Amino acid sequence: MNQTRDRFLITLAVIALLYVGKAIFIPLCYSLLLAMVLYPMVSGLEKRGLSRALSITAALLVVIVLFSGIVVLLMWQLHAFLNQLPALREGSSGIVTHLVDRIQQTIDGIPRSGVARWEALLAVLPEGLGGFFLKAMDSVFGMVFNLFLIPILSALLLLDRRRYVLVLSEFAGSSLRPLLPDILHRSVHNFAAFVVGTAKVYIIVGVLNSLGLAILGVDHAILFGMLSALMTIIPYVGIMISSLLPMSVVWIATGNAWYPLGVVAVYAAVQYLEANLIFPKVVGHQLHVNTMASIVIVLAGALLWGVSGMILLLPFMAILKIVSSDVPSMR
Repeated sequence: MNQTRDRFLITLAVIALLYVGKAIFIPLCYSLLLAMVLYPMVSGLEKRGLSRALSITAALLVVIVLFSGIVVLLMWQLHAFLNQLPALREGSSGIVTHLVDRIQQTIDGIPRSGVARWEALLAVLPEGLGGFFLKAMDSVFGMVFNLFLIPILSALLLLDRRRYVLVLSEFAGSSLRPLLPDILHRSVHNFAAFVVGTAKVYIIVGVLNSLGLAILGVDHAILFGMLSALMTIIPYVGIMISSLLPMSVVWIATGNAWYPLGVVAVYAAVQYLEANLIFPKVVGHQLHVNTMASIVIVLAGALLWGVSGMILLLPFMAILKIVSSDVPSMR
């Protein structure tokens, strides 16, 4: 009884620590995941004769180039979508017309440079939303800062990885220490293969979504298709949320209810292919977290760390499951 109580209190203390220290733990967790994904590439380059620093730099450059390419593509499509707002207004009515007009007036009313831009932007916000906007801007700057910080932390983790393994072995204890190298090797390689395979799945799903929407004649099919693919990071819920925007746009543009149903059909077909054909073939193996557990973990992550928790908690729980399979006391 006392042991159960102690474990429960320790669990609560860990959760409280993670919540209070999220400003530190979130970038650290992203960095650890990125380091685990990059480790097989870095290790392979080192075996080919490159120094550790050059291997880490090359691996990070690959990630940065891929990430930048996706961002540029989405920004290009978003710019084209904003330019089409006046055309959407002509095909809309009622509250939709008011919403589109409001967005267009906001964009047109913002000066192009200087302090006046921010004053004008705050002026168009309803009363009481100025503080919310400033808080949102603070979050954006924090996200940009983390985008610079995470690759640096990942590089440091990869650079001194042997030292961290030695420290971990000291904490592991005498019974677990002999199993630690094999557990770490399987956890890192299985998770890295899973993440790389999942990234390929997202790209394939984004291309198929975009092709399906383009066949339907939906404008900015690439934007909507890739956003829907990225939103599948949030299991089950993400695809439903991301489908609302293309459904709304195509309904406003055409006034025909069959087109939104066509969008639903495209997404449903692609999701069926992803679950039953693409994912098993591309990834080859999964981390085997069942549907109910996945939903609960995502919701718990949202309560703990918001969107970052929804993204981070599921892979870490999957890693914990890999570790616990080799540790009888954790089963």
